[in-house]
Amino acid sequence: MSTENEGVAVPSEAKPPTGPQPDSAPASASGAQAPDAPYTPPPPGFAPAVGSVPGAGHPPQPGFGHPGDDPATEQTAQIPPYPGAGHGAPGAGGGWGQQPPYGGDPWGVTGSPAPKRRNGGLIAAVLVAALVAGGVGGGIGFWAAGQNDNASTTVSAPGDPGALNRKPTSVSGIAQKALPSVVTIEAQGATGEGGTGTGFIYDKQGHILTNNHVVASAAGGGKLTATFSNGKKYDAEVVGNAQGYDVAVIKLKNASGAPLNPLPLGKSGSVQVGDATIAIGAPFGLSGTVTTGIISAKDRPVASSDGGGTSASYMSALQTDASINPGNSGGPLMDAAGNVIGINSAIQSAGNGGGLGGESQQSGSIGLGFAIPIDQAKRVAQDLIRTGKPVYPQIGVQVGMRDTGDGATIAKTGNNGSEAVTRNGPADKAGLRPGDTITKLDDTVIDSGPTLISEIWQHKPGDEVTLTYKRGGKEHTTQVTLGQRTGDK
Repeated sequence: MSTENEGVAVPSEAKPPTGPQPDSAPASASGAQAPDAPYTPPPPGFAPAVGSVPGAGHPPQPGFGHPGDDPATEQTAQIPPYPGAGHGAPGAGGGWGQQPPYGGDPWGVTGSPAPKRRNGGLIAAVLVAALVAGGVGGGIGFWAAGQNDNASTTVSAPGDPGALNRKPTSVSGIAQKALPSVVTIEAQGATGEGGTGTGFIYDKQGHILTNNHVVASAAGGGKLTATFSNGKKYDAEVVGNAQGYDVAVIKLKNASGAPLNPLPLGKSGSVQVGDATIAIGAPFGLSGTVTTGIISAKDRPVASSDGGGTSASYMSALQTDASINPGNSGGPLMDAAGNVIGINSAIQSAGNGGGLGGESQQSGSIGLGFAIPIDQAKRVAQDLIRTGKPVYPQIGVQVGMRDTGDGATIAKTGNNGSEAVTRNGPADKAGLRPGDTITKLDDTVIDSGPTLISEIWQHKPGDEVTLTYKRGGKEHTTQVTLGQRTGDK
């Protein structure tokens, strides 16, 4: 699955890591990934849905797991410390992190081409359009030359706008109202790398919500701009970013005259499969693009990286068949009432040849797009605006990241000799031990480490959840009060 890399600080020629990849680093589960665990890029095939940088890997789906030969040495993830997890970078193979997702084509970050390449793509598109138009025109000219003007059978339309019935609740009505609040983001790192993505107005103070992988390249002192639908461009700065959630908040430096009309936020928890969706963004740099579809599925475990190979992110995503492409990342996914229900973040690309994703490996939308639920994104945005740092819920264990389909198994030993179950942590207090296999969180079936992480991150610190686990062939349940970790590592 690919997360469109909107502005990821990765050059367009980014190559997948070479050499043998470690497969014994435990990850802590939200804790499920160990803080010091080596980065495991998500499977190739998932790419950030909206981004200008080609090739970041995204989501793990049920079945994504890091391969390993021995359960005791398999890769584990610690939640939240999960070095190498991030929404926006492409993954390779079939596991969470560095391996491809759940045994299928990896989810990779989809990046939209950098400005220069984007212009080239646009020119190519214009040329093709011109050739088609020219061919049609030539054909019409030849046909008309052989006809008698008096024999014309054309019929003119009445031209009554009212007959089109563009109600405020129609797709056209919703798009016209939302477009002025959607911006195209251009991010450029200190060394010149970067790309484009999308964002939308979050509040009247000038805060804009987007993906972390869209602005990652500019977060360390680079340049960031936001262009509105009226063509006006404003300089912006990163207020806070959460690599694990793939969420970021930026703010206009001088919002004077900017149309700061926040988009209404809906409730992603109330979304049902089959609900209509509207996606807005700048696929391949084509700002103000509107596409429609439905909610194809809910609670899809997705893992991706930011394209830089340094971190990974996890989400329990909304799946939609609305067309989403590189450059759509960070844009709003809206319902039929015009409310934002998610942030477009990743896509599954077809035909990826393995590798960390360059533009040549991004085949575009195949109707499998993934969005971060707005309920979660809103909570993260509030933390980022208030403190500049993300807060992650965790249970304090390190679990295997290999996809077995049987659950998330707590490692026998943690990363670098650390304890697999944090002493006096939430899981320890609830009686969990190394070797236990977690199979359910409340009513949600847990089939792998990545699924456990994405489910825990839908909650907030202090929430109480019920974990079902197996030990010695017998099933047990226990109540766990989620702890917390502040900041990315």
